[in-house]
Amino acid sequence: MSSQRTVRPRAIFLDIDGTYADHGLAPEAHVEAVRTARRNGHLVFVCTGRPLSMVPGHILAAGFDGVITGAGARVEMDGEVLKDSRFEPDVAARIVETLDAHNAAYILEAPEALHGRTGVDRRLREVLGPVFAGRPQHDGILSTDVDPLEDILGPMQYGDDLTSVSFAKISCFDSPVPLTGLMHHFGPEVGLIPSSLSALGDRAGEIYMAGTHKAVGIQVVEQRLGLKREDIVAIGDSANDIEMLEYAGTGIAVEGGHPGVLAVADRVTPGPAGNGVALAFAELGLLT
Repeated sequence: MSSQRTVRPRAIFLDIDGTYADHGLAPEAHVEAVRTARRNGHLVFVCTGRPLSMVPGHILAAGFDGVITGAGARVEMDGEVLKDSRFEPDVAARIVETLDAHNAAYILEAPEALHGRTGVDRRLREVLGPVFAGRPQHDGILSTDVDPLEDILGPMQYGDDLTSVSFAKISCFDSPVPLTGLMHHFGPEVGLIPSSLSALGDRAGEIYMAGTHKAVGIQVVEQRLGLKREDIVAIGDSANDIEMLEYAGTGIAVEGGHPGVLAVADRVTPGPAGNGVALAFAELGLLT
C-alpha cells in the first residue's frame, strides 16, 4: 500500500533576525527546511521588520513564496507588489524634525534604500560595533563572511535634509532622550516598539505607522491566496512578532524571545543556533 500524506498544506511566515537567522547568518538546517517544506507543498514566506532594501540576497536564496517587509508595510508575491504603505509626508517630516532636534541616530527604512543623515554611519559603527562583535559563530551557519553592520550601511543613502524622504519605518539606534519621551511629538499616527537589539535599551526602538504590523501583511497574503487562518503558522522572537503569532493558527516563539511573544505563543522552539525553525517544521510534519 502507498503511504498517504496526512499533514494538510500550511503557510508559514518566518521572522528573520533571531528566528531564521542570527545577525543575518542562516543555519544550513533552516535553508534546507524551507526548501523541503516547499517541495512538500507548503508555502513559506519571509515576514520581517527589515525593509526590502535590507534583506540580503543570501537570505532569500533559500527560495520563498513571498516577502513581507517593513513589519507588514510591504507585501510582494511573484514579483507583484500587493501592498506598499508609507508615512504621510507631514507625519514623516514631523518625526524626522523631532529626532534631529534631539540628536538621535536613526535610519529611515524604505523598500528602495535606507536613508540617514550625513555622518550617521560613524555613529552607527560606534553604537553597533560592540553589539555585532559578539555575534554567534557556530557550525551550520551559511555566509560566515557576512558583516551584519554592512547589512545596514550597504543600502544607505546619506543627506543633510531627510524631511522629504518617503519611508515606512524608522530604526533609531541611539537617542540621548528615551524614545518614549518623544512620542507626544510624533502624534497618534505613530507607534513605538523596543529595538530587536535589546542591548541598546530605551535609547533605541522602531518607530512605525500605527495600525501596521506583521499580521496586516499576512492578511494580504491570506486574502490573495484564499488561505484558512488555521493553516497559518508564524515563528518569531521580537516585539514586532506579537501580532502575527496572535493571528496565526499556530504561533511559535523562539526561546528567550520577548515576553509578549512568549505569552501569546502556542509552542516554543530554539533559536537559530539550535536550528529552531527546522525543529519546528519537523514537529509540525512539514518535512516528511
